[in-house]
Amino acid sequence: MKIRFVILLFLLILSSHFFAQKVGVVLSGGGASGIAHVGFLKALEENNIPIDYIAGTSMGALIGGLYAAGYSPEEIEQLTTNEKYIRMARGKLEDKYIYYFKQKEVDASWVTIKLSKNNIIETSLPTNLVSSIELDFEMMTQLSGAAATANYNFDSLFVPFRCTASDVASQKSVVFKNGYLNQAIRASMSYPFYLKPIKVEGKLLFDGGLYNNFPSDVIYKDFFPDIILGSNVAGNPEPPDEDNLVSQLKSMMMHQTNFSAICENGIIIEPNDDGIGTFDFQKAPRAVQEGYKATIARIDEIKKAIERRVPKEEVEKRRQQFRKRQTTMNFDKINVTGVKTRQEKYIRRSLKKKKKPLTQNLLKRNYFKLYSDDKVKHLYPTARFNTETNLYDLNVDVRSEKDIIIDFGGNFASRPINTAYIAAKYNYFGGDMGVSLMANTYFGKLYASTQVKTRVDFPITIPFYIEPEFTMNRWDYFKSRTWFFDDNKPSFFVQRENYGGVNIGLSVKNKGKIKAGVTYAELLDEYYQTQYFTKNDTADKTYFDVISPYILYERNTLNQKQYANQGSHLLLSARYIDGEEINVPGSTSQIDLPLQSNLHDWYQFKIKYDTYYINKGILRLGILAEGVYSNQPFFNNYTASILRAPAFQPNPESKTLFLESFRAYQYVAIGHKILINIREDLDLRIEGYLFQPYQRLLRQADESVKYGEPFAQRYTIAMAAAVYNSPVGPISLSVNYYHNVPEVAREDTTPITVLFHFGYIIFNRRALE
Repeated sequence: MKIRFVILLFLLILSSHFFAQKVGVVLSGGGASGIAHVGFLKALEENNIPIDYIAGTSMGALIGGLYAAGYSPEEIEQLTTNEKYIRMARGKLEDKYIYYFKQKEVDASWVTIKLSKNNIIETSLPTNLVSSIELDFEMMTQLSGAAATANYNFDSLFVPFRCTASDVASQKSVVFKNGYLNQAIRASMSYPFYLKPIKVEGKLLFDGGLYNNFPSDVIYKDFFPDIILGSNVAGNPEPPDEDNLVSQLKSMMMHQTNFSAICENGIIIEPNDDGIGTFDFQKAPRAVQEGYKATIARIDEIKKAIERRVPKEEVEKRRQQFRKRQTTMNFDKINVTGVKTRQEKYIRRSLKKKKKPLTQNLLKRNYFKLYSDDKVKHLYPTARFNTETNLYDLNVDVRSEKDIIIDFGGNFASRPINTAYIAAKYNYFGGDMGVSLMANTYFGKLYASTQVKTRVDFPITIPFYIEPEFTMNRWDYFKSRTWFFDDNKPSFFVQRENYGGVNIGLSVKNKGKIKAGVTYAELLDEYYQTQYFTKNDTADKTYFDVISPYILYERNTLNQKQYANQGSHLLLSARYIDGEEINVPGSTSQIDLPLQSNLHDWYQFKIKYDTYYINKGILRLGILAEGVYSNQPFFNNYTASILRAPAFQPNPESKTLFLESFRAYQYVAIGHKILINIREDLDLRIEGYLFQPYQRLLRQADESVKYGEPFAQRYTIAMAAAVYNSPVGPISLSVNYYHNVPEVAREDTTPITVLFHFGYIIFNRRALE
């Protein structure tokens, strides 16, 4: 009798286990409003509602995939509502992973056109609005451990999982049951034109919501749950409107979705997502609250439909047991796809510089350093656990940058300082090095230049490059405060530079570099010794042929190449100059000798620090400090000496003016900047600077030069400006003040100027900068 009772009891327990209600959870797509699914899951767990299977599309795939990987609703909430996630969703890379060493030198470019030798137009148009580079890497590190623990079978995750993507070539929905978890979810999230689509097993896959935005049919077919609980923030597209392009595109791309639970006793929760747009990721906390609130409002109905309970403590215990089975992510072998065989070695050497395994943190630094390389367009990572080495193998799908890159830009202004800019670059990489062939030209009345250079990068443990270059510069200073100047008089200062040299650069952490090199230059200054000259006068000419080795350290985190409002820039440089000066007097010179020659050599040291030290709300405060020391000797006359003296040029307009009072062989300068950041791309700026020369260069009656008394004079510059940083370049209206006391220059009509300009007032480097 007792034996029969025990057998009966065992059968009852066994039947209750096998026939307990199984609950499937379905999460819709919906962009930022889909973060409401986090609140939905949170409410279910708090009320001990079991989750036996989970499926999702797009944002639902991300939330469901994280849950299936062993993340709690609270952890998912923290991940999806913090500033890091919001930044990644907008395609912005964390500042510390933007590598200055890999950035090109600042120039006046507005727009860039990237061309391929094979398909000039078709493959050069962008396919996505934001970069997914950091999001893709974070998803790999967050989800690869769970996938490996489940042996890449989604049925063996913490909770069995499914997600969908869209194969637009066959116009079919693709269901993921196994493979790389991060890849499956990323494919499901590839919202057309927003995120770049990815290839999986040779198929280019887009957002799962195009063909199935609520995969209740998938979860029912694969798992046959007793009840389906759904969280839905999506809907079928409205009928196309003849005047609405977006509605027409949606109708063409998206199939109708069945948003029902399919099984008879399913329950669909529909959180309020009014006011939360597809890309309003900054409203994620509100979305979580709406999902939680909508679920709690129907929790009694859910409890009535589902009698089975699983205590939250039990779920958490099982979750921790699953996560403990995951191994630490260290990487050994690196597999590269998507590029030519000769390019694979360059990629591998950039990612793994030594034979020993890579830690996750070291890989992350190398990964984003590689992404900063101008020869690499896109990277997509997956990781697979290698049971033989107990390490992960990293698989990187690489898309190389286009071979030919063309830049257009310049500056258009209310003064005649307009400059056009065109540049071209050809990229090549493979084996142990990457090569960039570059050329640019500026042309305008004030400034003209042509530069050609080649940069050869070596991706070793301490990356470095070698860069031979040749540049021709010409500055033509005329009466630049008005459009209407006297055409009968020639320009009063013309500076020409032809120089070549070789530079070597070494990376210093992520934001710094050391650069050293040697320059050979032929410099020519043409000028008049007085403000009062006619077209019949001939200019003095000073030739200076020079050789100059230098070394500098530079660290830069400024967020704009001009009119920055956050970050800092530090420059330390030392240069030796050795050359011969030849002076040919003109008709305005008091020197009778037809030609004079002098040998000069000197050292020059410079320090510059530009930083924004307060960034609170709309207020930005910054400081600029600069100092120069040199033992430069006098040139033949005052004008020749002042033309080759180091100059303090703190605001954009000052770079277009010849301001004698702000040139000296030794000086210190300091300034303060107050910015009101009205919106992300609009600033009001007030800047003031004090320039203190140690000894001013003074002109004598015979045109010679002498030093003034130490610290006898000081001069000021001020600027008030409104600056809009448009997508192609800054638009600025400024009022500028210069306390300038010229001896020979004609920049003396008024200390106040008004300048409107669109574009960048940026030039190629001078020979002795």
